[in-house]
Amino acid sequence: MHDRVAQLAGAFVTADRTADQEFEARLVESSTLAFRVAYSVLRHRQDAEDVAQEAFVKAYRRFSQLRDRERFRAWLVRMTWRLALDRRRGDRRREVRDTESAATQDVRSAATAADDLVARERAAHLWQAIDALPEKLRVALVLASIEGHDVADVARLLALPEGTVKSRLFLARQRLKEHLQWMRDTPTK
Repeated sequence: MHDRVAQLAGAFVTADRTADQEFEARLVESSTLAFRVAYSVLRHRQDAEDVAQEAFVKAYRRFSQLRDRERFRAWLVRMTWRLALDRRRGDRRREVRDTESAATQDVRSAATAADDLVARERAAHLWQAIDALPEKLRVALVLASIEGHDVADVARLLALPEGTVKSRLFLARQRLKEHLQWMRDTPTK
């Protein structure tokens, strides 16, 4: 991913070299973040890479319009999140790939296949529960719990007070707990 970012960053040539250098520096430090946000929505590596690159191009084109350049990461997160949601709404190829992937698992042994099936089902239920959350709760949860950002980082990225982020995380976790109550009661190997 970093190689592709370096190629993309190196390909930009404009008259304002200072702005380009600042954009390239911010792009390199934010490349993984954009990919992870896109991946949290799409859950398919190639689609997430495409969306991240699309976000980088869009960010480059609009970088001069960004008033507070210190807020670049938050701006890029919101842009990437919206592009990923648009991609997910636009095509549901991911579901077809998941179905095909499940069909290829028949080659494995019965015990391994059963364990994999249970793990995939649990992961699918978890992601369905996350997808069912309202967007504002889902974004906070993905950034904090899946991406590993602390509350202060999430607040800065989403341009929200820390108290609001804490509240959204609490509500998101409560709803997940309610939605996934049955999984806690189901025995695992």
